[in-house]
Amino acid sequence: MMIHFAPTIKSKSLFTKMILGALIGLAVISFFVLGTDHPKPEWGKFWMIRPLIITPLAGVLGGIILYTPELLSLQSRWKKAIFFIGSILGFVIVLWIGIVLGLDGTLWN
Repeated sequence: MMIHFAPTIKSKSLFTKMILGALIGLAVISFFVLGTDHPKPEWGKFWMIRPLIITPLAGVLGGIILYTPELLSLQSRWKKAIFFIGSILGFVIVLWIGIVLGLDGTLWN
């Protein structure tokens, strides 16, 4: 006998976490990008487009990671707490990677 697990995805909650992740990513990268008064000429004229696109996309992925504890529908408080902390840590790591990829070759060189 095979048991199939078909989780129900709450699209409103998932979409909210994805938008929240993108907004956090945009806010963080804007702090770095808009805080640069004199960019180096070798970065190019439109150097800030790349980080302003890549980092919010990483934030969207981080929002999906934040949704995973809700998707699993855990019953135990300990498991919920562990997965919540893990998802926060995963969000921070993905956002950091997005910042590094966005700023690679400019501010993160």
